[in-house]
Amino acid sequence: MLRLLARVLRGLPGYLWSGWGACASLFLLLAAWEAVAAFYDPLILPDPLTAFAALWGLVEQGSAWPALAATARRALMGLTLAVAVGSLLGLAAGLSVTASVLSRPLVTVLLGTPPIAWLVLAMLWFGMSDGTPVFTVFIACFPVVFASALQGTRTLDLQLRDMARAYRLPMGMALREVYGPHVLSYLFPAWVTALGSAWKVTVMAELLASTDGVGAALAASRSQLDTATTLGWITAVVGCLLVVEYGFLEPLKREVERWREAPR
Repeated sequence: MLRLLARVLRGLPGYLWSGWGACASLFLLLAAWEAVAAFYDPLILPDPLTAFAALWGLVEQGSAWPALAATARRALMGLTLAVAVGSLLGLAAGLSVTASVLSRPLVTVLLGTPPIAWLVLAMLWFGMSDGTPVFTVFIACFPVVFASALQGTRTLDLQLRDMARAYRLPMGMALREVYGPHVLSYLFPAWVTALGSAWKVTVMAELLASTDGVGAALAASRSQLDTATTLGWITAVVGCLLVVEYGFLEPLKREVERWREAPR
């Protein structure tokens, strides 16, 4: 683990330098926001500086961090359960043709059911507790992770598997050098997708079934017709998501998928 962390840190400068393209796209989005806001009343669409000022006011008041922490806690709890259970069950189902065939209709049903339907059921089962957003996040993210783990296991190159058996590779080495990289190439995109869904679903659940968190704050700003504060909260959530994805998941993904790089 320490060696992996050291390699990630060594590659961090190059990764940050390559992030200029992502920063440029964000600035382009802000420029488009500024241009569109010039044609509307601030009550309809405030400009970015007004939204950032509203967010900074929430930070100075001390209400931003507790709300973001509550939302992050619920999102990460549901996401962790979905990643752990979905990955393990997907890998197990991928090892059996019968299990993979039987599980596909169930995954389709779970993917086709709107998260708002699960949210209503969760409100009936868990009430206004943390169980409502956590369960909704879990059930919304689980099929995405499960399907990716299943697909990664089923598409494993049989020639690589036979080669590992022919050379009698130790199980640890085979998992690390043969099976792991292939399966992780399917799991990482699913984890990133689940991360984005987790934040969105958590905020939606808090909007309807919580008294704290970003969702509850959005409900309060909506009732007050405070569009600037609403956009400030949205900006905070998107900023947290970008920090987690590009500050942690993306460098880890680049390190794990080093085998994709062509040899120099």
